[in-house]
Formats: sequence, C-alpha cells, structure tokens
Amino acid sequence: MNKSTTRLTLTALFVALVLLFGLTPIGMIPLGFINISLLGIPVVVGTLVLGLKTGLLLGACFGGVSALSAFGIYGTPSTLAGTLVAASPILALVMCFLPRLLVPVIAQLVYRAAARGNDQSKRALPCAAVAGSLTNTVFYLGLMLLFYRLLGLDDSRVLALIGGTALIAGSAEAAVNALITTPVVIALRKAGNK
Repeated sequence: MNKSTTRLTLTALFVALVLLFGLTPIGMIPLGFINISLLGIPVVVGTLVLGLKTGLLLGACFGGVSALSAFGIYGTPSTLAGTLVAASPILALVMCFLPRLLVPVIAQLVYRAAARGNDQSKRALPCAAVAGSLTNTVFYLGLMLLFYRLLGLDDSRVLALIGGTALIAGSAEAAVNALITTPVVIALRKAGNK
C-alpha cells in the first residue's frame, strides 16, 4: 500500500472509532458513579500518528458527536447540556466543538515539548495523551461554567459537577488515555516503518 492510501485508511479508521465510541455504549467505561470516556483516544492517537490536520478532523468529529448528544438528536442529553442548548444553541455548539478541537492542538504541542526534537520519543507519548484528555475535560466544563454565568443560569450544578465528578473522572480518563494511547501509537509507528 502506498503512503497516501495508508493515511486515508487510518484516518477513516479513526473517524469510525470516534463515531463508534460516541454513538454506542462502547465508548464509556462505567465505574460506579462515574463514566470514563474513550472518545479522546482516537483523536490523540490520530494526531500523534498522522499529524495535526488529521487530529483536527478527528476533533471535529468528536465535537459533532457531542453536539448530537447535547441537542438530543442521538441519545438523551445531560440536564446541564440541555439547559445550555435551550438558553443558547450557539454557545452550546461552541462548548461542544472548541474543547474537542483544542485536544489535538494541545496534545501535539505537549508532545513536541516533551520529545525535545526526537520525533519518535516514547516517553513523550503519555504526556501528550494526558494533556489531550485534560484539555477536553477542563475546557468543556470550563466553557459550560462560563456560559452558564454569561447567560445568568443557575451554575450550582455545574460547580458541583466540576468539584466532584470531574476531578475523579477527569484524572481517570487521563490515566486511561495514557495507558492506551502510548502502546497503540508505538505499534502504529512500527507498522508504518515496515
């Protein structure tokens, strides 16, 4: 297979994984009172293997899945997202897409900083994976809180979510992202060099 066919095939695979994880229960690991999302993993892996342009495409797909959920087109939206959609659909779209588009950007920047010029650095991979995952959590919930306050909505539930579940789920998601992303990227890079 030539390189462009391989890139296209891998891109399609990562898009399919984002859709599969986002539109089925496969993308969530239930741990009692929290769920750990796997949606960021194909975005970060795709970015580290195929580059920032592909990562942005995958981030946009992640944002699209999030928007489908927030607007109730697929699944039941969370009460917090539904409230924001009812108050301002535009701000809800920004909340769904912006954090997910920042995931590949931050993951790529952290990878480059941690790799210090070594394009195949293995030790930089978990750093990039954790940064990408935390970017999603921090910016999604941060924008939700900001938009609730801008619109004059009761933000006490958002603060409770941030204070409780987000800290636990966010750190657990970051750890899972690092544990899965690192060996997958290493394997894909080795396969790409053959």
